Amino acid sequence: MPKSILLVIGGGIAAYKTLELIRRAKDRGIATTAIITKAGTEFVTPLSVSALTGHKAYTDMFSLTDETEMGHIQLSRAADLVVVAPATANLIARAANGIANDLAATALLATDKPILMAPAMNVRMWHHPATQRNLATMKADGVHFVGPNEGAMACNEHGLGRMAEPEEILAAIETLLSGTKPLSGRRALVTAGPTYEPIDPVRFLGNRSSGKQGYAIAKALVEAGADVTLVSGPVELPPPAGVKVVRVETAREMQAACDAALPTDIAIMTAAVADWRPETQADHKMKKTETNTPSVLLTENPDILAGLAKSTKRPRLLIGFAAETKNVVAYGREKRERKGCDWIIANDVSQGVFGTNENTVHLITANGTEDWPKLSKEAVAARIVSQIVKALEKTA
Repeated sequence: MPKSILLVIGGGIAAYKTLELIRRAKDRGIATTAIITKAGTEFVTPLSVSALTGHKAYTDMFSLTDETEMGHIQLSRAADLVVVAPATANLIARAANGIANDLAATALLATDKPILMAPAMNVRMWHHPATQRNLATMKADGVHFVGPNEGAMACNEHGLGRMAEPEEILAAIETLLSGTKPLSGRRALVTAGPTYEPIDPVRFLGNRSSGKQGYAIAKALVEAGADVTLVSGPVELPPPAGVKVVRVETAREMQAACDAALPTDIAIMTAAVADWRPETQADHKMKKTETNTPSVLLTENPDILAGLAKSTKRPRLLIGFAAETKNVVAYGREKRERKGCDWIIANDVSQGVFGTNENTVHLITANGTEDWPKLSKEAVAARIVSQIVKALEKTA
């Protein structure tokens, strides 16, 4: 039976993303009916929303056809799931305290269906104690949340508060509508961050990888129900909830941790592993002198991705990453063949991606290449997990 959602569109600049969410939901066979708050109509019009949903977009109690029949009650209970996006600080506050002073808040109070909120607000509003109290209340009441993400905001500030991307919200919607998490019972291995190869006790060879993409993927996998082991190089990121984190520094330590995590159904190797390491490590700090410029002889590190591809415990779906500065897709295709993995996620780092919150990637498989637009790293993670779910369903 087709599923449906009631979408409550709050008054934030992120409201424009709901148009894409409606379109993507329709593509997945999910019908949408929408309520737009008065402030929300400043950002999207009822006409544009109704054109995409194929249904009237409601804006207030008196926009219902016949409120004498308690239309707001029917509206709040006819759908399988209520989605609030953007869930502004105001909407969250009213819902947490049971204030029903417009159609949107009344529907949230009257519904007997699950609620999913996608918060969007200024970073300081998000961290304000009042907002955090309201969030705690909503979570205690069983309300589900997706996001917010970290990044630049329309108010020219930076931090937590950006609404999750449509792909992320849709993934959360599908999980809640299915009643089961699509990767429940699956084991997944993710690597993230750089490796540090010591030259002496205080110096090392390394790279600029922040680990953000790998951590986002680990988070998306565990939210989809997978049992996730994250093998992480040295990064300054909090571990995702529900993920087993194994911290390493060198490529050889990462290889050993990956081997210990097998067998797994899925392995996603996002780590920027150093290709080489110093052949020897000095026992003491190498001193700088005017007459001595030390040379460092390098030796090749183990190829973790290729090793997993040849392992007798090879993951069912093995995915590598390729960070390139030119010929991104061509080099990605060549790497997939050379490494023996199933997919390569190739991205262009010539303009700098390490440490940023967005990524532009190409999904390279045996069947061809998908070019994805620039997305937040959380949205990239959601897309990857969505593709993984589809691939495992086909081979089940």
